[in-house]
Amino acid sequence: MIPVENLLLVASILLLISIIASKASGRLGIPALLLFLIIGMLAGSEGPGGIHFDDAWLAQLVGVVALAFILYDGGLSTEWQVIRPVIRGGILLSTVGVLVSAILVGFFATLVLNFSLIEGLLLGAIISSTDAAAVFSILRSRDVRLKGNLEPLLELESGSNDPMAVFLTIGFTGLLINQDGRIVDLVPMFFRQMALGIALGFGLGKGMVFVVNRLRLGYEGLYPVLTIALVLLAYGATAYLGGNGFLAVYLAGLVMRHNDFLHRRSVVRFHDGLSWLMQIAMFLTLGLLVFPSQLIPVIGVGVLVSVFLIMVARPASVFVALIFSKIEFREKNMVSWVGLRGAAPIILATFPLVAQVPQASTIFNLVFFIVLTSVLFQGMFIMPVARWLKVDGTTIKRPLRPPLEYIETEYTDSFLEELQVKPESKVVGKKIVDLYLPDKALIVLIEEEGKFIVPSGGTVLNAGDRLLVLADSESLKKVEDILEFGVRIEKDKIK
Repeated sequence: MIPVENLLLVASILLLISIIASKASGRLGIPALLLFLIIGMLAGSEGPGGIHFDDAWLAQLVGVVALAFILYDGGLSTEWQVIRPVIRGGILLSTVGVLVSAILVGFFATLVLNFSLIEGLLLGAIISSTDAAAVFSILRSRDVRLKGNLEPLLELESGSNDPMAVFLTIGFTGLLINQDGRIVDLVPMFFRQMALGIALGFGLGKGMVFVVNRLRLGYEGLYPVLTIALVLLAYGATAYLGGNGFLAVYLAGLVMRHNDFLHRRSVVRFHDGLSWLMQIAMFLTLGLLVFPSQLIPVIGVGVLVSVFLIMVARPASVFVALIFSKIEFREKNMVSWVGLRGAAPIILATFPLVAQVPQASTIFNLVFFIVLTSVLFQGMFIMPVARWLKVDGTTIKRPLRPPLEYIETEYTDSFLEELQVKPESKVVGKKIVDLYLPDKALIVLIEEEGKFIVPSGGTVLNAGDRLLVLADSESLKKVEDILEFGVRIEKDKIK
């Protein structure tokens, strides 16, 4: 048995190295997840660290728990106003796009790898989900935005496409174990999982809000602990009942985001930090699980599958999913390029390992190699491709958002929120004083084409302006309605 103090020492060193690496990732133009994986590989049995780890079940457990909290935090940080214009396209990319990508890669794998059809489709399903969120670390590190609604579209896709990939992976794994199973049997399984995931996600999200608000705990520090228990309950109960647990926790977070609950700010900040911890733990564990020497035999076919995925399967899935969308051709190409593969495919690759299906080891090593090449190649060329396609936005500096505890306000439930004036909004060209904003709402700062303005009542709003608003939840909703619909609210009606 390894002494406990040795385990704690090694864990702390790996965690510190990962945190430092995340800071360096932006300067190098490489997503942090790639560095986390490399650190795990270096610490593994074939690296200088020499830590022997080959427990696929434990790695899967760490990955599933981590992914549940990451998706919950994704829902908790998703602004409905931002994703509302792209909700249709995001859902189509998360379902139809994932399915098309899985099918194309599956057929390609049967040709070049001599896999059976189901084995090929399993590989396609595993690498069908994207980790577009990794792109934002590069964009933010260079203070560059993408034009139009590209960022919210990619954010919605990356936060909602894992459930579909999980369903396909579990389904095809089951077909390999049960030789009597048929592909058509996955259809009722799909509707059952998604229906239960959606229903329980919304229901449990409302239940979380109710419990947090009604269970008057004596200590503020217990509320983040309470939400941890509720997230695990939401995932576990949904999966136990046959639903998609990942979809449920994402929707639960989305529901909580748009409802009032006690100690909102501290809970949101806690889960943001917990999400980072989960990402680091997950990537390090998956890095430890892989044996670099086993990647060498799959390099040739791995390159072929990676090229096919990046150049054929991903673009085809995007164009099919968005065929009736008004998104421009150049923007669709950018969405295609940003289809980075990340931690989710590696986690899903542990499912056939645990189930001991044929070709499981080959599939895992292939997936790991494909993720490395995808993140390295696509990640490093995001900005050149964006500039080439002319979809890179204005270079800006993010507005400073001081902690609310340092802002003097009589409203203890107020918080800062960033809203945007849409081009089609009826408030474009109007003065702030003419909007009759609620008394408990204050526009603190306006970012207009890279310039920051401290507004007054006579400041005119323009299309694309980003507003930093200080308000409580009720007033914020009124401000959102004003910006969205140009509703003129009489001052005497605002309390």
